[in-house]
Amino acid sequence: MRIVSGIQPTGNLHLGNYLGAIRNWVAMQDEWTAKGGECFYFLADLHAISMPHDPKALGENTREMTAALVACGIDPDKSTLFNQTQVPAHAELQWLLNGTARVGWLNRMTQWKDKAGKNRDGQSVALFTYPVLQAADVLIYQATHVPVGEDQKQHLELARDIAQKFNNDFCAADAPLFVLPEPIIPPAAARIMSLRDGTNKMSKSDPSDMSRINLTDDADAIMGKIKKAKSDADALPSEAEGLEGRPEARNLVGIYAAMSGQSVAQILADFGGKGFGAFKPALGELLVEQLAPINARFNELRQDREALNAILRKGAEKARAASAPTLAATYDALGLVR
Repeated sequence: MRIVSGIQPTGNLHLGNYLGAIRNWVAMQDEWTAKGGECFYFLADLHAISMPHDPKALGENTREMTAALVACGIDPDKSTLFNQTQVPAHAELQWLLNGTARVGWLNRMTQWKDKAGKNRDGQSVALFTYPVLQAADVLIYQATHVPVGEDQKQHLELARDIAQKFNNDFCAADAPLFVLPEPIIPPAAARIMSLRDGTNKMSKSDPSDMSRINLTDDADAIMGKIKKAKSDADALPSEAEGLEGRPEARNLVGIYAAMSGQSVAQILADFGGKGFGAFKPALGELLVEQLAPINARFNELRQDREALNAILRKGAEKARAASAPTLAATYDALGLVR
């Protein structure tokens, strides 16, 4: 059993990143390694260059994301944690699979249509072909399972199509080269919204720092942001139905539920009928308590460039060793002389 998953390196990590993705990675690591499985988690820095980017920021963000993952619980001794660039097999296999992938398949990718918009001719070739790199990311490790959200199901289906066609075209019927990875649908991740507008997702791109809880925020900053978070004048309801039409109230209750492990019903049983003057301090204290260890470890690690480089080098060595047999077999299957 082998899980493979990647995340693009972005700066200004916030509560939404933690509850939306990183916490699920930690849970899968602990569950799968206990059963003898393997987890490969990578920073998708090659994917990042498919869009305009700042080279200096990309390098720093890659290290910062590494610090965040480790601070949140990814253990480099349990999981293989690395960045794509240090494992050339990802890019090599993408090129080899480009001969199998079909333009029609890529044209149907919803994210390509969304990101390219009306100016498709002005987009980079990398943006068009990055689903093939995603396929290479998982096929190079013979991944048995890939965690996917709704927005990535189509890309995993493409990876399976590419693997199946390659096996059919270049392998004996009883000796396929690539494993067809199965999807894992993680438990419903909390959808964390802006503290200033409950109808928009919490985002690093929001110009207001008050809209988000950053993983770098100290206790005073967290309490201040929660106390000033947008809410309404009504008391909290006793049942979840009472949150309809109240996006800010729903968001704050949802954050409490995600951080405490309680259901919305349990929280409203405790706070129903009370105003935000009572609820916000309780939420702030919960966040401070749970995020303080992550914050301390994150701030410690992000200052230690050499330690982060060492973590990525160690993971890359393991990933290169794991990817080598599949890459060699792919070259052989295609008849390429090396």
